[in-house]
Formats: sequence, C-alpha cells, structure tokens
Amino acid sequence: MIYVVKVTTNKEEQAVDLIADRSEKKNLNVFSVVRPHGLKGYILMEALDKDSAEQAVFNLPYVKGIIPKQIEYAEIEKMIEPVIADIKIEKGDIVEILTEPFKREKAKVTKVDKTKEEVVVELLEAAVPIPITVKIDNVKVIRRTSEEGEQIKEH
Repeated sequence: MIYVVKVTTNKEEQAVDLIADRSEKKNLNVFSVVRPHGLKGYILMEALDKDSAEQAVFNLPYVKGIIPKQIEYAEIEKMIEPVIADIKIEKGDIVEILTEPFKREKAKVTKVDKTKEEVVVELLEAAVPIPITVKIDNVKVIRRTSEEGEQIKEH
C-alpha cells in the first residue's frame, strides 16, 4: 500500500531519512520512502499495512501525520517515474540567465549535467571567469555553436 505522509515543508529529505532509518532499525514492513520532485510538504511511503506505516512515522520530527486515504500506484506514477528531459543546451552555447542574482547576464556553458538538469556557466562580462552552477530551466540559449564551430543565431 502507498501512503502520503504530511511533513514540514522544506524538511522532506530529513523526514525521508528519519523514516528510512527507523524502518530499518525496527525491521518494519516499509519498502520505500520517496520525495517526488516538486511535491512540497509531502512524501510517499510504501508499506505492507497501515500499522507498519504508522509505526515508521510515529513521533518523528518534521512528520505531521499520514493522510488516511491509501493511493494506487497509477495515481503517483507520473510523479516518481524518471523523465529524462530533452535538453537542448550544449557545451559552448551562449545563454542568458533568467534568475537572480545574475538575471539578464550572458554566460558561456562549460558543462551540461543532464541527470541533475544543471549547467555550469562562466559569465561573459566577469573580469575573472568563475564557474556557476545553474538549473537548466533558469537559462535560455541565445546563441548556439554547432559542431563545425560556426555560430548559429537563435531566435
């Protein structure tokens, strides 16, 4: 059975660790505890029965309780199945940063990590190039360099 556990917002990771530790130490019938990306204030726990689920979370810091309704895997499948985004940013691209503190700054991509959905960039206007790691959705490509080395202008 899959249970939704209400936890303190921004403490989801700590709650997952605490529940997993307790389940392991007490040998409870808890099979998995996950924090789906983008879901704040809640984590998902797979347990054999409600009793095992309640024992795993009882009186733990950051845990506010279990939502009484059990859910089916089909209801949460899209939240926990990994989706590899079709990332169209490549090393050498010139991007504009969309978020503070470097909003509207132009930078050159030096590394792309598709699994973490991050890019490492160096600001073009900086006197000393310092690598900055930014989420891919916080940059937009403004100029692309093709494999032959010529520059392709993005619209």
